[in-house]
Amino acid sequence: MATGLSAIFMAHRAPLLRFLRARGAGDDAEDLLQDMWMKLEAKDLGPVSDPLPYLYRMANNLMLDRYRSATRRERREQDWAEGAGGVMADPTEDVAVDDRMILNEALDQARAVLRDLGPRVELVFRRFRIEGVGQRVIAEELGISLTTVEKDLQKAYRAMIALKKKMDTE
Repeated sequence: MATGLSAIFMAHRAPLLRFLRARGAGDDAEDLLQDMWMKLEAKDLGPVSDPLPYLYRMANNLMLDRYRSATRRERREQDWAEGAGGVMADPTEDVAVDDRMILNEALDQARAVLRDLGPRVELVFRRFRIEGVGQRVIAEELGISLTTVEKDLQKAYRAMIALKKKMDTE
């Protein structure tokens, strides 16, 4: 009998599968769920304050990792076929080192602010603003009301505006 996060995973397996397929995982959705299950069983994560958003974020991250890995593999193969010997250019080479450091620091600060708002707010913001998922879909995926999604977005926006003001004065 599964307990804790594993039990929540099992209870929401079908919606997680639909989520992965809707995000473009296609035939890999089942494999991704199996990977999630194995990770959940292998780790003693302890209590998770908001388990369902945690599982959706975990599913999304696994899918993104698989996509990035496939993309890198395709680039390496293409470079190899073109006679580049598998060496890929660094896409950040055209940005000055000091500018890249400043941008990375700002991005780290934004991530920290979102992380401090809690996993659900962070997930809602990421799904809506970065991944372009509609608010109603997010509400359905997470089993929360549309109003809650809107309030979470407002909270994230206020925090991002405060961070920008702070950075502008520094």
